[in-house]
Amino acid sequence: MVQELVTAGVALASVGAVYGMAAARVIKQYERGVVFRLGRLRPRVRGPGLTMIVPLADRLYKVNLQIVTLPIPAQEGITRDNVTVRVDAVVYFKVTSPADAIVRVEDYRFAVSQMAQTSLRSIIGKSELDDLLSNREKLNQGLELMMDSPAVEWGVTIDRVEIKDVSLPETMKRSMARQAEADRERRARVINADAELQASKKLAEAAQQMAQTPSALQLRLLQTVVAVAAEKNSTLVLPFPVELLRFLERAQQGPAQEQRTPLGTRADPAAEGARPGQD
Repeated sequence: MVQELVTAGVALASVGAVYGMAAARVIKQYERGVVFRLGRLRPRVRGPGLTMIVPLADRLYKVNLQIVTLPIPAQEGITRDNVTVRVDAVVYFKVTSPADAIVRVEDYRFAVSQMAQTSLRSIIGKSELDDLLSNREKLNQGLELMMDSPAVEWGVTIDRVEIKDVSLPETMKRSMARQAEADRERRARVINADAELQASKKLAEAAQQMAQTPSALQLRLLQTVVAVAAEKNSTLVLPFPVELLRFLERAQQGPAQEQRTPLGTRADPAAEGARPGQD
């Protein structure tokens, strides 16, 4: 009798152990459990830790609540200004309602991926090329709003959307390069013209100052000679100043007048003024 009781106890313990192993489930900290009992959704969502289900009657689905990084394949489209581009992006989303993510949509990852591709093609057609290249923050916000509305019904929240790269045709790249080069050349010419204008004003002021003091022109010439003479590998051609010619001319006129007028005598202005044949 005792042996039969021991055997029955061991059998019950074995059955209990098998039942416990079949009913026990472990849910991680970043997961939540959704239980279906005979096909019906149980209202309580199982939290992290050890949880028990009814074997053969319950089915447990684990839903990850971490932020998912989903790359969007490159989508080709035509912008509003008729430029063909290829744009790829990345979507960051997370599940906020595990029950809705399991019940309302078959595969929420696939659904978010397809919705992101459709929204990206739509935003390409509504935008211009300059917006895709320089105003991405506004486009990212537009993509997020377009995706967030239907995703909320699936128990998914779009955290953010980022456009990664915009690929342009080679012809468009060359055209943009020529445009940028022409714009830089235009600015360089404007800067050079402005510099010439300022330099001409300064030169005019300097010319006025030198006209008042002619010796300043000689000093400036000597400064130029000193600056050029520092380079020993150059030949210096020095222009002959006009002022020096005038100085030499005045110097020659002085001895000529002294030769015409004897030393020690004074010229009589009345006698010099009288001409032969006049009384």
